[in-house]
Amino acid sequence: MSGAPAPVEGRTHWRRSLAVALPALLVAGALAGAMARGALAVGLRMQDRPVDFTTSSLYGTQYGAAVVDQAVARPDGTTGTVRVLRMGFADGVLNGLCLSQRQQIAGLTYTLLLTLGDGDPGTWEIRTRNTVLDLRTATGTLDMDGIVDLNVNGADVRTVKDASGGYVVNPLDSPQHRFGIQARYAKFDAITGTAQDMQIPGLLTTPRLSLSVKRGTVACPGPAEPTGTPGTPGMP
Repeated sequence: MSGAPAPVEGRTHWRRSLAVALPALLVAGALAGAMARGALAVGLRMQDRPVDFTTSSLYGTQYGAAVVDQAVARPDGTTGTVRVLRMGFADGVLNGLCLSQRQQIAGLTYTLLLTLGDGDPGTWEIRTRNTVLDLRTATGTLDMDGIVDLNVNGADVRTVKDASGGYVVNPLDSPQHRFGIQARYAKFDAITGTAQDMQIPGLLTTPRLSLSVKRGTVACPGPAEPTGTPGTPGMP
């Protein structure tokens, strides 16, 4: 009988998985610390590759949207552009949020899965400020209220204000004479979509956050229909 240790099946895969998971776990620890203090004071941005998302409901004030060309990096290393609908909110509340983004590591597919919220379809527990979303595809229900303007010049859309209280000029960085939408309020329910880019450079608060790395392609669970009505967006 040989004294050499028997090979451990799957050891290589375990090391590879750990190497991929470790950065995400470190990020999760930093985010959890921020959550313990009540807010993510830093901006949140997901870019470089599309991110799939679901939310039971999104309700925001000073909603604007415009058609823009977003720069993208192709798998072969070349760059190009895609046409997206860029949406912005001054203040928003979300009823749960799940983000799913695929990564290729050493020829294998992994999914970064980020979930936020309390899992209750009757609460709009996540608050955001100055949210910008480059939307490629989406299904769901959209309601707009207040003064609603369709087919406005995208460069004239207004969302956020500067330090002096005036509206920032062309906050969505839209070319002139592109299709735009302007509304005082907008509410999206049961949304499943794909974003090319997602930015929350202002402030994000949520009662719970979970970040995991999973092998293969993993989709966010389908969004639940919201119950009740959201509170008024806006940060103290």
